[in-house]
Amino acid sequence: MIEHTPLVVAVAVISAFLVGLSKGGLPSVGAVAVPFLALVISPVTAAALLLPIFVASDMVGLYLYRREFSARNLAILTPAALLGVGIGWAFSAHVSPVFVGFLVGLSGLAFCLNAWFGARFRGDAPRRAEVPSGLFWGTLTGFTSFVSHSGAPPYQMYVLPQRLEKMVFAGTSTILFAIVNAAKIVPYWALSQFERFDTSLLAFLAPAAILGTVVGKRLTVMIPEVLFYRLIQATLFLLSIKLIADYLQTL
Repeated sequence: MIEHTPLVVAVAVISAFLVGLSKGGLPSVGAVAVPFLALVISPVTAAALLLPIFVASDMVGLYLYRREFSARNLAILTPAALLGVGIGWAFSAHVSPVFVGFLVGLSGLAFCLNAWFGARFRGDAPRRAEVPSGLFWGTLTGFTSFVSHSGAPPYQMYVLPQRLEKMVFAGTSTILFAIVNAAKIVPYWALSQFERFDTSLLAFLAPAAILGTVVGKRLTVMIPEVLFYRLIQATLFLLSIKLIADYLQTL
């Protein structure tokens, strides 16, 4: 059981606010929340503590983006992501989250370098949401989200080349991860992940997450579309570097 020191509570509240920002339309920001909270408690406990916060802020995000999403992407990605959650649950005892993060980091790094320095995305028309690749990236999204809360990079690698309008991109990610996070509750409970902390701490975190969701939606509206996607790519790049570094530290 974690001790509710002022430092732990303060870091947890900031982490919850970051989760809210991600649900408000800044999807990569949420991936920073667990590593940040892991500075003061164990990574496993951090992931379990923030899952209910993800779900609570998802409810606000679903309302905010109820009219702005890509139905085709959700139809392709949702069943695949749920399959990925199931695979993550089935193999949770045999999978290293750090190694999975390493593989995701390599893919994300390659994507960013190609997008910035290659000719692939400079003059090409936006891609269509294709089923085969969507099933692959969707499954990987659900799997990595389950084992390490790092589902954003695989999702972004599939959706970014489509060049969706920024609000549609944000809404699609918010709805998809709301479904994925809800699907993770039963597996986390079955694996006794929620026994590591006092649930009374959630009373401090939920308001911060809800506030962050509202602020995130407003920031998404305000940020110019070109800058929005540059920020998403830059965040993906930094997250990928961190995932790779986390694995290299274990060698």
